[in-house]
Amino acid sequence: MAERAAADDRTLCLSARGLTKVYHTGEVDVHALRGVDLDIYESEVLVLLGPSGSGKSTLLNILGGLDVPTAGRVRFRGRDLTALDSAGLTRFRRDHVGFVFQFYNLMPSLTARENVALVTEIAKAPLAPAEALEIVGLAARIDHFPAQLSGGEQQRVAIARAIAKRPEILLCDEPTGALDSKTGVVVLEAIATVNRELGTTVALITHNAPIAAMADRIVAMADGQVASVERNATRRDPQEISW
Repeated sequence: MAERAAADDRTLCLSARGLTKVYHTGEVDVHALRGVDLDIYESEVLVLLGPSGSGKSTLLNILGGLDVPTAGRVRFRGRDLTALDSAGLTRFRRDHVGFVFQFYNLMPSLTARENVALVTEIAKAPLAPAEALEIVGLAARIDHFPAQLSGGEQQRVAIARAIAKRPEILLCDEPTGALDSKTGVVVLEAIATVNRELGTTVALITHNAPIAAMADRIVAMADGQVASVERNATRRDPQEISW
């Protein structure tokens, strides 16, 4: 109750109630989510922790409109996303959500600027590619191709691409999973900068528990359910984190 009371004065961004997801594999039903309730507030950093198979990625995909639940509801600023058809979910993703995954998915034949421009060309009021790359600390690498960039730099280009359309929500699924700790901290700094300078709401999946120190709140998941929700008294700078 204390956690809920502390968050009630904040503006609700995403709200999930009773989310259930069942995958049918032959004669076997796999329950990825089992009645998940979760609120995410505007401009916060939320970290999702839990072992493989706990439902973290399934939850993030449903919140971001990449998947639909078997049962339950997701609301974005009061709008029922689970009532949308495929075209409606596509518009929601395009207009409101940025995604960052473990693997960068950059176009190898395009420069950093051109990779970011792929998103800005379809966004309503985008950042200039150069501005998005400056936010993540890559102003000097703007005309480099992915093969000329380190893994951490490529991930920061992916973050710049995700934020260039000015999404309200940035969903990150193991953004440091393919990186060493030192490089991962640089990527986390880029995410923290996006949250601080643009006010972007961030939900980040990780299996590295120390990363939770950079969050406003930490949601631990187990067996497709929310096991606990905790609030950090203060957020730590990513430079203070190691794993």
